[in-house]
Amino acid sequence: MKLYFYSDPGHGWLSVSRKTLSKYVDLKEVSTYSYQRNDRVFLEEDRDASLFISALRKAGKTIEFVEYNTNRQSKIRNYDYFRA
Repeated sequence: MKLYFYSDPGHGWLSVSRKTLSKYVDLKEVSTYSYQRNDRVFLEEDRDASLFISALRKAGKTIEFVEYNTNRQSKIRNYDYFRA
């Protein structure tokens, strides 16, 4: 499974579709430190991304990461806070 990780100088987020996320994680476990836009959820790197990655590994999925970094504040910070 290919996962996209976005980061700015202060934080990082793992982008995943809401449908895929709900397949592996109870959405009520995801914190409001993550963001959402349309059908994408941007899981904050400290807890929520780890929760999702652990669930994928437990399910036997192979993970490939693609990283995008910026030296400016990410637009992800302006998205809506995650709501289950």
